[in-house]
Amino acid sequence: MKRVVLFTMDKCSHCQTAKRYLEEHNIPYRLCNVQSPKGRKEFAATGLRGVPVLKIGNEILNGFSVKSFNKLFKS
Repeated sequence: MKRVVLFTMDKCSHCQTAKRYLEEHNIPYRLCNVQSPKGRKEFAATGLRGVPVLKIGNEILNGFSVKSFNKLFKS
């Protein structure tokens, strides 16, 4: 199974949608808040600027859609 990291910010509705999807489907993930110093540093390494971002294995998904997530997660 691929490792999943969800990069989020507080009060981000799209981030909450992604988090809810992962939890409802019992997909293990690590939450990384980009507003914390450690999270900011880790997020900077992606080269992206907005959240949510999901790291699925070695692939990056910018934004969240069920179809795109499942395609990367199940491949």
